[in-house]
Amino acid sequence: MTSAPTITPKFLPSRHDLGVVAVGFSGGQTKAGVDAAPMALIESGLIQQLEEDLEFNVTFDGQVHAYTDIMPKEDPDYRNMKRPRSVSAVTWQVSKQVYEHAKSGKFVLTLGGDHSIAIGTISGTAKAIRERTGKDLAVIWVDAHADINTPETSESGNIHGMPVAFLTGLATETHEDMFGWIQKDQMITTKKLVYIGLRDIDKGEKKILRDHGIKAFSMHDIDRHGIGKVMDMVLGWIGSDTPIHLSFDVDALDPMWAPSTGTPVRGGLTLREGDFIAECVAETGSLIALDLVEVNPSLDIQGASDTVRAGCSIVRCALGDTLL
Repeated sequence: MTSAPTITPKFLPSRHDLGVVAVGFSGGQTKAGVDAAPMALIESGLIQQLEEDLEFNVTFDGQVHAYTDIMPKEDPDYRNMKRPRSVSAVTWQVSKQVYEHAKSGKFVLTLGGDHSIAIGTISGTAKAIRERTGKDLAVIWVDAHADINTPETSESGNIHGMPVAFLTGLATETHEDMFGWIQKDQMITTKKLVYIGLRDIDKGEKKILRDHGIKAFSMHDIDRHGIGKVMDMVLGWIGSDTPIHLSFDVDALDPMWAPSTGTPVRGGLTLREGDFIAECVAETGSLIALDLVEVNPSLDIQGASDTVRAGCSIVRCALGDTLL
């Protein structure tokens, strides 16, 4: 029996062209060390594996960008946000880097860094996709945390807990140097946002999720239905012929598998479940960008190598690596 021919959506990046952005930034939260993650991932052989095993043509400038040259001298709290000008300046630059790769038709892999960098990565791909196709970008956010606090609802003031609020327009700011640079063509719609793996959600975030009807699958849902059924529901909600940006926080995995991360929460995904999520999204043929964030090699020295290996496994699976 002959299978039907595959029709490639016009928004898809070239199968073999990959742009890599390495972001050594930790300013969206208070624990040092997450800025070392990109180099740890690269030194583990990740880029080489993508080139040799998965046969990608990798475009990478060879730098882990720390952006120290654009950090403001003074960066006081504003609207309860810690280091708002620093995070805004860095994410603006990340957005430009990701956009350049995405508009040229490359798949974009961003290695972080804390999850605040997603303000840059997702705004960059959203803009490129709209220019190329007129389509809205779908975002699958895999995380123990919802990261959708507004500055006013945040209990910590750490901006790595706010990126989704800024990306959806639930949080706005007029000052260009404090996220006022984010324009409508760089934003995403809550209708195409789906969470997987939530298990540590602030009270304010729960209200936001409910009020806006945002689709979210907690660990309770995964326990009840199994990861296979959950992924069927996730992808069914997004629909076909929709470009997908997968933003994967390594703390979505249980600390048994990824202990070296800034905000670990017990009761998370197994590594195999994390890989399965990445595999399922890859199989849609609609994945255009991937973030891998919040690996912090300094927090659990013994578990650092396990966390780095877990991160590399997620990346490889999202980029088409299979068991058979």
